[in-house]
Amino acid sequence: MNVDVAIVGAGLVGASLACSLAGTGLSLAVVEGAAPPERAPGWDARIYALSPGNVAFLDSLGAWGAMDPARICPVRAMRIFGDDGRSQMEFSAYDAGVAELAWNVESGELQRALWSLLQSRSNLVYPARPVSLDVGADAATLRTDNGLSICARLLVGADGANSWVRREGGFDSQARPYGQKGVVANFACELPHRGVALQWFRADGVLAYLPLPGERISIVWSTDDAHATELMAMPPSEFCEQVTAAGAGTLGRLELLTPPAAFPLAHIAVSNVVKPRVALIGDAAHVVHPLAGQGVNLGFGDARALAGVLRDRAPHGDPGDFSLLRRYERARAEDVLAMRLVTDGLQRLFHARQPWVARLRNLGLNLTDAIPVIKTLLARRAMA
Repeated sequence: MNVDVAIVGAGLVGASLACSLAGTGLSLAVVEGAAPPERAPGWDARIYALSPGNVAFLDSLGAWGAMDPARICPVRAMRIFGDDGRSQMEFSAYDAGVAELAWNVESGELQRALWSLLQSRSNLVYPARPVSLDVGADAATLRTDNGLSICARLLVGADGANSWVRREGGFDSQARPYGQKGVVANFACELPHRGVALQWFRADGVLAYLPLPGERISIVWSTDDAHATELMAMPPSEFCEQVTAAGAGTLGRLELLTPPAAFPLAHIAVSNVVKPRVALIGDAAHVVHPLAGQGVNLGFGDARALAGVLRDRAPHGDPGDFSLLRRYERARAEDVLAMRLVTDGLQRLFHARQPWVARLRNLGLNLTDAIPVIKTLLARRAMA
């Protein structure tokens, strides 16, 4: 099979790129070994806070309108608390001159919307797993476990943090585990959250409350492996008490809606995200700490940038031309580097236990909160 663009991985980022390229005249193939997502009972414990810029991107694809609005929650404000019990900072949509800072949505709900768009286009998604890759001067040839051979002028790796394309394509990457896990779960809360996201930098990690529709929240507790193991082993009632106490009882009594889950946290940097005939996007290209909630936003930014470069190429231009792919890499370099430095720096800063470091970080939180211009600039950059 000969195509212009083959995408390995139909997760959120890979699927969004495929949807964005549909109708451009480029022939596509999407290789994905997982089954189409189905709605599970209850709420998905994996929640993403999407920036308004990426909501607009998803809306342009038709995915945003395909989701159930009753399962999407706007974030009107965000409060961040230091670990001294006094320092804090607040961002508000009103102060930033926008209606929402972000939108919280379930991973599964968004995945289903994107897959429904993919499945509406026949012969686009191929249920298979890649087994070999041969990159030549004119094309990259991918072979799958079901005997399929795909010859693509451009191969895109959108296959996550443990990317097969990154490994087989010979990309130079550095992975550094944080020795932490992200513990996630959903709760019903006694008091209304009013669309306000809450985040505590604590001695035992970073805890975030993400508002969901109704009186519900989702949490992400990024904490050391040993503490994460303790949390996962707790009976539901004790786990609720721990999460309530860690959040200073801000939303009253919490009732567990979904069993907690945990995933390891790491920092992954890739020296160059493009090679002749091959490009990486999403977690295949970079993995950052989730304390800023920007991982999937960076991935959608990759998809937007790569799709834009491919659409703007010369008529009948080669989508796998290295100089073209370098334009994509340069377009994303600043945003990705900035987010890597911010998230990794904050993780190191708030993980340090020296008293002088604690005073410095909490002072910085208060100073930033006291300067509205800086807060607005930070908020607008994140929303883009």
